[in-house]
Parts: sequence; C-alpha cells; structure tokens
Amino acid sequence: MSRITVLGAGGFGTALSLHLARCGHEVALYARRRSFAEELADLRENRPYLPGVKLTPAVMPCGDLGLALKGAQALILAVPSQHLRATVQELAAYAVPPLVIDTAKGLELGSLLRMSELLAQAGIDAVALSGPSHAEEVAVGQPTAVVVAHPDGARRAAAQSLLHGPGLRVYSSPDRAGVELGGALKNVLALASGVSEGLELGDNLRAALLTRGLAEITRLGAACGAQAATFAGLAGLGDLLATVMSSHSRNRRAGIALGRGMRLEEVLQASPMVVEGVPATKAALDLARRHGQDLPIAAALARLLFEGADPRQEIEILLARAFKEEERW
Repeated sequence: MSRITVLGAGGFGTALSLHLARCGHEVALYARRRSFAEELADLRENRPYLPGVKLTPAVMPCGDLGLALKGAQALILAVPSQHLRATVQELAAYAVPPLVIDTAKGLELGSLLRMSELLAQAGIDAVALSGPSHAEEVAVGQPTAVVVAHPDGARRAAAQSLLHGPGLRVYSSPDRAGVELGGALKNVLALASGVSEGLELGDNLRAALLTRGLAEITRLGAACGAQAATFAGLAGLGDLLATVMSSHSRNRRAGIALGRGMRLEEVLQASPMVVEGVPATKAALDLARRHGQDLPIAAALARLLFEGADPRQEIEILLARAFKEEERW
C-alpha cells in the first residue's frame, strides 16, 4: 500500500481518489477550502461535483496541504489549468513526492505554457495524464483507458504502475507535448460541436466540424513539436469522441446552450465546473499566431464566444471558404 496525495477535490480528483483506493492505496484528497474538506469528511460524498458517489474509507479528505503531503509517495494534480500556477505557489513551501502526475487539460493564458512546462518552472518534472475519462465513470469503476506521457521511460512506467487497476487501463507515450496539446485543444472542438448541436444543423455538419477541427489541432500540435500521430490516439481523437458524445461533458453542454442563444456569461454562471474550452479557444488562437497556423474553426468559435457573432453566420462563412484539397494535417 502506498500513500497518495490528490490535490484538487473536484470531480476528477475525487474520481481518481476512489480509483486509487480500489487499487489498495491510502489517499489524501486535498481541498483548498478547509470548509469543503470538512464537508467531504462529514458527508462522505462530493455533492457539488460528484453527487451520489460515496467516498470509501481509504479516501481521506484534508484541508491542510502539509498534512495531505505528509508521507506521500506520489502526488496527483487535479486542478483546472488556469489555477495551476497558484497551486504551484502553494506547493513551494513543501517537499514534493518524487512522482507527480498532472491531469489538467489546458494551456495557461498569457504565457501559453503547457502544464508540464509551467510545473517545470518550479522544478517539478510531471507526467501528463489524459484521455477519455469522465469523472462520473471513473468514480464507479466503469472501463476506461487513458495515456500517461513523459520523455523518460522509467517515469512513464512508474505512473502506469501506480494508476493501472480495476476498470482503468493505462497506456504510455513519450510525446508529452502531443498528449497535453490534444487534451487541451479538443475542448475547443467540443464547444464548436455543441454549438452545431444546439443549432440543430444535423450530424453531417458535426462530423465535418470534428474531422476538419482535428486536422486543425493536429497541424498546430505538429508546429509546436508534437507528433501528429498522437492526435489520432487516446489524448486526441479518443478524448474528443468522449467529449462530444457524452451527457457528462460540460464543454458539449456549454456549446449546446450557446447554439440555443444563451450568452457566454450565462452559460459560465450556470456551470458549477470550469468550461475549459473557453480559455482553450483563446489560447489556441494565440498559439496559432505564434506558430503561423490558420485555425478557421477555432477563429469562428472565438468570434461567437468573445464578440457576440451569430453562430449561423459563422457556419456559413466556414462553408464558403475557398476550395482546397483535403489534407490530414
């Protein structure tokens, strides 16, 4: 039995804690708000983020970071991408376990850093975890496959060994950049697909948006040094399929609401969880400009999100683009 610290008591952090407990580990689940940690301990349930799923005895909610990290052999970071820098600043006062696994899917606004790059600035060499893994399903042990990524084979193997267990198959990849970019950028496409669904424009258009959108993010990923093939794997196509098909997907729900005429502010206020596709859209376009890439679908989505553009008109603009060959990336 190992002692594992999961930092972040949202839906996915809680789900991973339950999975690790099923694997025989003792898990400290850290909640930044001490009052929320006490609520989790009293109710033995994460009602805001994972209602109806009971915490097992091996999952110990904790509101004291130092106590949560005490004796830990591994640390799993399960906080939203735009909160990771603040989390790293909190960690600076403590000794970090030798194995750190980051689950955030996003790029930091402004710096455009991937999560492992942000962590590296603080001297933390993290393994990236991504793939189609809705918290609601991981929490109850439904079959799931994910990928862990790091250039060093020994660190990948350590992460695989820790996470692999009942209901969770863990693949590995040396392409950390591709796995992180796939996880971040697929949320842009999930939002765009949701908008199309909300407009009730049919399956043909959704399929076209997803196919051409995947080509967009693959080109951008390759320009950033990632392997194009990674975007056809679990962290790219796999995660994208789960996100656009599932009722669990907050990015899909947000896109549908936007397509039905809700304003972005209303959509965000209605979601108890972070809609990662919104900051990801801005970050994707900033990154594309840095690398000289054209992302027409992301650009159309950005006009809808941030400029109040009409979604049907944006679809018409996309369909009226000049003829071209269909390339993969």
